[in-house]
Amino acid sequence: MSATPAGELAALAAKRANLVRRARILQAVRAFFVAHDFLEVETPLRLRAPLPERYIDAQPSGAAFLATSPEPHMKRLLATGYQRIVQISKCFRRGERGRLHQPEFTMLEWYRRDATIRTLADDARALLRHICQSLDGTGSFSFRGARIDLDAPWEWLSVDDAFARHAGWQLEDAPDQARFDETLVSRVEPHLGHGVPVILHDYPAQFCPMARPRQGTPSRAERCEIYIAGIELANGCAEQTDAARQIVLLQEEQAQRAARGADVYPWPDEFVAALPHLPPCAGMALGLDRLALLLCDARSLDDVIAFCEE
Repeated sequence: MSATPAGELAALAAKRANLVRRARILQAVRAFFVAHDFLEVETPLRLRAPLPERYIDAQPSGAAFLATSPEPHMKRLLATGYQRIVQISKCFRRGERGRLHQPEFTMLEWYRRDATIRTLADDARALLRHICQSLDGTGSFSFRGARIDLDAPWEWLSVDDAFARHAGWQLEDAPDQARFDETLVSRVEPHLGHGVPVILHDYPAQFCPMARPRQGTPSRAERCEIYIAGIELANGCAEQTDAARQIVLLQEEQAQRAARGADVYPWPDEFVAALPHLPPCAGMALGLDRLALLLCDARSLDDVIAFCEE
């Protein structure tokens, strides 16, 4: 049931401090990337052909779809020679609603040519420290009564070690996805990023169709995720640049969507045409709403977004 007009106005007024802090976070983000010589870009919110991802559903918009991420267009820019690009973009995903999920959300996404996930992690650490310094003049913040120290060394933890440590599970080269996802969410994630952020890395390659396999261990991908206080804040990877292999993986994702009865999108011809020109690069996506939640010590995304879908 919708709130009364008076109730909605009172709820908006109660968010004022968080929305002011959120605005300062966005200002600090932009200042950081300007200082590090990134070009801020804008890409379309409506697209004819989203990239097929088996468990991410795009919202239809007339004869097109709303973007689930700016990735396909940003990679097309990289394929033409852009070196460092960044975007703050609205993204849309159908069926995602909860304390940490919104069907419309704000994503920060950046890419570097000739970079690795270590480079991305260094970017993220410097970015978060810059934001906290801009907000409070310190390299740490409090969340739910605990201090998160961004100045301390961040922990690098492989997925295999995380599952062994927190779930007592020795991962196979190709684990069952349903069991993997359930275990990650219920038994691994709650333990990550308390005190200092954790960078979870080397994901099973079968779950990472856009990431490059790790050299020497092709069953694992060069992908990482950043966790703070049990919350996944960002994910990044060294991008798959083998065009033939990427096309096969996209076809497999499309087939998986069809098998589960999901929308089968038009084939992303423009993206596929750019793949042979994509240079070695890495990219990271960071949820700005979740970052605001952490830095405002808020209960849910509803507390740091002015207007949320019912």
